Amino acid sequence: MSQRDKNLIVTILAIIGGIVVLGWLLKLTFALLGPVIVIAIGVVIYLALTKNKGGRF
Repeated sequence: MSQRDKNLIVTILAIIGGIVVLGWLLKLTFALLGPVIVIAIGVVIYLALTKNKGGRF
């Protein structure tokens, strides 16, 4: 097996590994998307209420 063949195998394995990691990241992102949106809405409501009541904002 020449050096070129070894580099090709390493490249293919790296691409497959990258696709697997990207899949896990997308799965995690969509799993956490709902709670993140709820938290963001809560923060916006909190900031709006404290601004209207003369808070430090």
